[in-house]
Amino acid sequence: MTTQDSSGSAPKPPAKDPWDLPDVSGLSVGVLGGTGPQGRGLAYRLARAGQRVTLGSRDAGRAAEAAAGLGHGVEGTDNAECARRSDIVIVAVPWDGHAKTLESLREELAGKLVIDCVNPLGFDKKGAYALKPEEGSAAEQAAALLPDSRVTAAFHHLSAVLLQDESIEEIDTDVLVLGEARADTDIVQALAGRIPGMRGIFAGRLRNAHQVESLVANLISVNRRYKAHAGLRTTDV
Repeated sequence: MTTQDSSGSAPKPPAKDPWDLPDVSGLSVGVLGGTGPQGRGLAYRLARAGQRVTLGSRDAGRAAEAAAGLGHGVEGTDNAECARRSDIVIVAVPWDGHAKTLESLREELAGKLVIDCVNPLGFDKKGAYALKPEEGSAAEQAAALLPDSRVTAAFHHLSAVLLQDESIEEIDTDVLVLGEARADTDIVQALAGRIPGMRGIFAGRLRNAHQVESLVANLISVNRRYKAHAGLRTTDV
């Protein structure tokens, strides 16, 4: 039975183990912008890990062709149908089409767990640099445009080259996960952990998404200098 502490109050329940994550193997994943390098790479890795994956694109035929090339049961369709048939939807569209795409899919994404992995970046002769959306970040823009969805942010710092390389068995990196509800970020962490070599690490609420998205500009500089495909690891966790 429950006992009381010396103050007369009921004891607090033990803190939840941060690595006690849900089983997400039965959830279907849709990837908007799935014909682009990042979306296609994520779709390939998740499908290869046994997840049910659908690619979305403005052009259903293009999505179907890309899906056939990935194998592992990946299907392709237009963005709206991709959103409708998926439990979790990853947004991997180009930044310049981010707002328009989400506005057009508000109804289809209602009630869905949405993972935004878009990095608002600009490029000039000095290289990549971060842009700051009016809402604060791409993820916060998604949350503003999708009031009936559960918006999280993750998968920003992954190399599309490595994701698509079939000879690579493990992707050695951590995935920073942001969101407002622990139940949602736990699901995203668990999904990241389905990919061999990856861990999902909780990194705060959506208000902290800007610096996570912006860090990609630094990684691009690292990769260019060292001819690498750098990722991130969080120590002591």
